[in-house]
Amino acid sequence: MALKDSVKKRTHKERSQPSSRRKYGLLEKKKDYLLRAKDFHKKEAAIKILRRKAEEKNPDEFYFAMEKSRTKDGVHVAPTAQANAYTADEIRLMKTQDVGYLTLKSQAEKGKIEKLKENLHLLGKSASNTHTVFVDSEQDVASFDPSQHFDTPAELLERRFNRPRTSQLAEPIVVSSTKGESLEKATSRATKSSKRAYEELEHRYARERALARTRDHLEGQRKGMAPGRKVKVSKRGQSVKQFRWKAERKR
Repeated sequence: MALKDSVKKRTHKERSQPSSRRKYGLLEKKKDYLLRAKDFHKKEAAIKILRRKAEEKNPDEFYFAMEKSRTKDGVHVAPTAQANAYTADEIRLMKTQDVGYLTLKSQAEKGKIEKLKENLHLLGKSASNTHTVFVDSEQDVASFDPSQHFDTPAELLERRFNRPRTSQLAEPIVVSSTKGESLEKATSRATKSSKRAYEELEHRYARERALARTRDHLEGQRKGMAPGRKVKVSKRGQSVKQFRWKAERKR
């Protein structure tokens, strides 16, 4: 440690208010004057702007927000005061949490849809694929009999499931039902159960699509709140808004 640092220095005290002016309070320093001057000029500029707006105001001006605006004790109350109670970062965080929740529910719906599809196999739907049979000559094409080729009656050729062979139909069939039900009742109960399952599958498809649309909409809003100068590039009619941020030089 240097010798000059170890020597005790004189403590300089600020000048206090003279005793004759003690009634005016503490003596104002320059830093106090700067704060007071800045506050005065800020209020002066605000009053100047308001006075200019009042002079340039059109007495016939009207917009629909005037119908919903209210005053309380002479003070204008904005209807969006509650919506602006959070900062931009807090709103982005909440939207992130909403997107995460919607993604979770969408994944759960997809899992339930896959389980239903495994149980139903979409038996009642029309086939999107075709079965092509190759033969050796044109004569074979003219004489081709699908019922003989697949060994099944002609009435069952359009089936995608439960298409027995002709030899199986010749054998005696034993049908058993639960709780002593007749064959007609058991068939009707199975048909109703299958119909309800298909309806549930359609509802879950619609719910999953709605969740995906809502999630994409919130994700677009959250990304649109990112800082920086941006330009909207999405076309009119698109469900999700798209933005392009202008390039900024990073320090």
